[in-house]
Amino acid sequence: MIPTAILTTLALAFFPVRAAPTPPKDVSTLLAPIIQKNDLPGMAAAVVRKGEVVALGVAGVRTRGRGDKIAVDDLFHLGSDTKAMTGFLCGILVDEGKLKWTQTLGETFPELKKSMSAEYQAVTLEQLLTHRGGAPASLEKDELWGRLRQHQGAATSARRLLLKEVTSKPPEAVPGGKYIYSNAGYAMAGHIAEKVTGKSWEDLMREKIFLPLGMTSAGFGAPGKPAKNDQPRGHKADGTPVQPGPEADNPAAIGPAGTVHCSIGDWAKFVAAQLPSAKIKLVKPATLEKLHTPGAGEPKYAMGWIIADGQPWAGGRALSHNGSNTMWMACAWLAPAKDSAILVTCNQADAKACNEAVLAMIADQFED
Repeated sequence: MIPTAILTTLALAFFPVRAAPTPPKDVSTLLAPIIQKNDLPGMAAAVVRKGEVVALGVAGVRTRGRGDKIAVDDLFHLGSDTKAMTGFLCGILVDEGKLKWTQTLGETFPELKKSMSAEYQAVTLEQLLTHRGGAPASLEKDELWGRLRQHQGAATSARRLLLKEVTSKPPEAVPGGKYIYSNAGYAMAGHIAEKVTGKSWEDLMREKIFLPLGMTSAGFGAPGKPAKNDQPRGHKADGTPVQPGPEADNPAAIGPAGTVHCSIGDWAKFVAAQLPSAKIKLVKPATLEKLHTPGAGEPKYAMGWIIADGQPWAGGRALSHNGSNTMWMACAWLAPAKDSAILVTCNQADAKACNEAVLAMIADQFED
């Protein structure tokens, strides 16, 4: 019979005990004065370094006028920070051979050739994802926005309606040239992904991104249930809370441009996949570089990221993006040279306050 001491030694040799991960630093006290100064209901922030959340904090309440405090696992609407996810999804499909960056609207939707303008037929996926496809900045023309909001069918059919209506008219600028920030362009990019896979953008996001990265809290639209104060509520500019429902978010048609919600911890998982030390690599290195490379001209906009050069705290080049459906705000900063990122979310749209929180994270985590 082998002595217990020897068995223990052998077990430790072959199965060494791993030290418990260091819990993230609580930075809640840095956020509290920011929401108080700016009269905001609540906020969350996280710092990611080398694939781990090293700082995490929350402050404030889920709903103005009620006492339920924000928790670290609460869900926040990310608005246009969804765009980087849609770009990433397209990158995955490119690596799988189902898409090409040069793929055009015309070749993807040959059944719409008669109604689609010749200029739009030549627009590429890459141009749509870098806001240089000539797609409009607004969808108000011909009451399209209202029709999309009232649409009763599946989200995929709403995106088909958007595509047909937008491309039946000439682009607002020559494709490949002028930068026009366009939710419609991202909706069309998402619909390209739907066409080549036969699956909805929502299902693709779950299958290709949320599930592999363990983003179990991720979903679409305003989080929470109307009957309960179970999640943060978005708030109007005057501070009025908005209950979850159709009026609490943009139409599902533009989902690929900005309807994802999740906890800040799950958002950190997605952002970690964009950094050099990504533990879960969903795209090839060359594809990730492509996603982070801006189109020609100013501003330097990549596929869901604005490039900010010369950031001392970031060691040079940084990638950034804000997101808001007018009732929430989300702000992301990536520092590839530092293998780090900063994330801030707020349940009322206030870019200034979120920037103050970013600066607080920089001072706390990146400056000696």
